[in-house]
This record gives sequence, C-alpha cells and structure tokens, in this order.
Amino acid sequence: MDHTLSFVRSMALGCAVKLGVADAIHRGGGHVFLHDLIAALPNPVTASKLPHLGRLMRVLTTSGVFAQADDGAYCLTPVSSLLVSDGGKRKNQTQLVRLHLSPLVVSPFTNMAEWFTSDDGEDTAFKMTHGADFWGVCERHAEFSKLFNEALASDSQFIMDAAIHGAGRQVFEGIKSLVDVGGGTGEAAKAVARAFPHIKCIVLDRPQVIDGIPAGGPVEFVGGDFMDFIPQANALLLKFVLHDWNDKDCVRILRRCREAIPPRQAGGKVIIIEIVVGSSSEAIYHATQQLYDLHMSMVTPGMERDEKEWCKLFMESGFTKYKINPLLGLRSIIEVFP
Repeated sequence: MDHTLSFVRSMALGCAVKLGVADAIHRGGGHVFLHDLIAALPNPVTASKLPHLGRLMRVLTTSGVFAQADDGAYCLTPVSSLLVSDGGKRKNQTQLVRLHLSPLVVSPFTNMAEWFTSDDGEDTAFKMTHGADFWGVCERHAEFSKLFNEALASDSQFIMDAAIHGAGRQVFEGIKSLVDVGGGTGEAAKAVARAFPHIKCIVLDRPQVIDGIPAGGPVEFVGGDFMDFIPQANALLLKFVLHDWNDKDCVRILRRCREAIPPRQAGGKVIIIEIVVGSSSEAIYHATQQLYDLHMSMVTPGMERDEKEWCKLFMESGFTKYKINPLLGLRSIIEVFP
C-alpha cells in the first residue's frame, strides 16, 4: 500500500509549492500554527478546508519536508528551506518541483505499460502520450517552455554555487574562455563569469531560448544547434545536457566538443555536470539516481549513466582521459580531456 500511494507524497509536495506553504512559514518567523498558516498563504484556502490542509501538512511533516514543534506549530526543515522564495530574493527549487510534477511531465508515467507493449516506434512514453518529443512540446506550449527554462536556471544557481565555491572550484581555474553548451538563459555561465571575471563566457542554445535576453551583460549569447556547431573555446561546459540524448547522439555532441577545444597540453577540456550512477555509497542517493534514470528514459531518449557507460562515450568520441569529482549528492563534475 505504501508503494502504491507513494505518488501522494509527490503530489502533496507539489500542492505545498503551489500554495506557497514554505514562504508562509518563513514569513511567520519559522513557527506557524495551522490557523495562521491558512491566513498567511498567498492565496488563502477557505476555512472549510482547514482539516484537509492539516492532513496535507501531516503527510509532509511525516515525510520530512516540514517539521512540527511540540506545541503543534509548523517549522521549516533543510528540505523545505529550499522552497522559500521570499518574493524572489532567495535561491529556491520551487520551479524544479513544479516542472517535475507538471501534468505534461507526469502523464507519460501513467502510460508506461502501454509504451512498453506498443510497436508504434515512439522512442519515449512522453512522445507517445503527447504526439511530440519534449522539445516539440516546449515549442507548442510557451508556459511549459518558460517553466522548463526557469527550473533549469534555478537548479543551475544551486549546483554552480557548489561547483565554484566548493570542491569543484579548481575545475574552472586556469580557463581563459568557456562555452556553456545548451546553457539556456545563462545562469551557469553568469556564475562562472562572476567568480572568474577573466574568463570569457559564451552561452550556446537554440535561438528560441535566447531570443529576448538583453545583450551587454557578462555573458555573450550565441544561437545555434550544438549538434552541428560549437564555438571555439579553451573549455566547454555541458550541464545536464547529455542525459537528454541516446548514446549515438551523445557521441555526436562530444565529437563536436572535441573539434571546438585545443589539445590537452594547451588546456583544452570539456566539463560535464551530470549524474554518475553509483557514484555515492549512500543508499538514498543511489535510489534517487535510479529514479532519475527511469524518469529520463520515459521523458527523453536519454538516460543517467554509470562510470563505465560514461567512459565508453568518451573513448568513442576521441577523448583519452577523464576525472570524476563527486558534487552535491546526486551529481558529479566530470573533466574530460582530449
């Protein structure tokens, strides 16, 4: 029964994000009773829903998203502190939660069995459900595309903080120029430019993604398809890009990367931020990596890869050496050298 109803936890989390529960608790000083919580929500629920909100909060405290004090007041935890936006003043993960739990992303998982037994040739359950691949749906649904870009941008802020100000800082030292391949709205490249002002940073992404981004900032934006061309640079950054693609396309992308960088002796390298399945000995990370792998295989033609699978891609693409640096739980920084 617990396995069957596990989706209720996810939906309860998504509901709390939409209601703005974490922000309401934060504004209340981090210690808020249920009746005050209702009044503090951005869009207050009706009084008749008070018992139901209590049930929602009970599930979320049991699962560790929120905590409950001895006097019954609700408090934030390290998990729910990541959901506090404070009117946009704080880095948060609310948009990432909204993306993962949006109907367009969730609905293909209700069709998994049908996809496994279908002979229609569709490479993902997502495409079978929506009649278009992920990028096609983004083109058709402007709001979903906006949510996707905002979710990746907010996640980039967290991961780049860990990469630049933590153990991964040395990865970026000594670089003179960097292209963020498939870099979206440029949050990762901007973080690099702020921390290393001497690095010339360029973001390459589809024109429809970068159109409308103001020019003149610390990062240059270039429109194009990384399958066909990548601007020359000392180093390239691929953050959460390769897990969207199958092995054949990954090799094609990596060969384009190999063409765009100088030899290793001249400092050329590719920096990949991705999951390396099995990279952590902690069970919770390993389990989540496996969930993410299944998620990616239903939504995209891609996958999450273990070290042997990454090594195979690198060797087939003409690279000779790589180094994996564990980073922020699920993810790792991989340096790949020609």
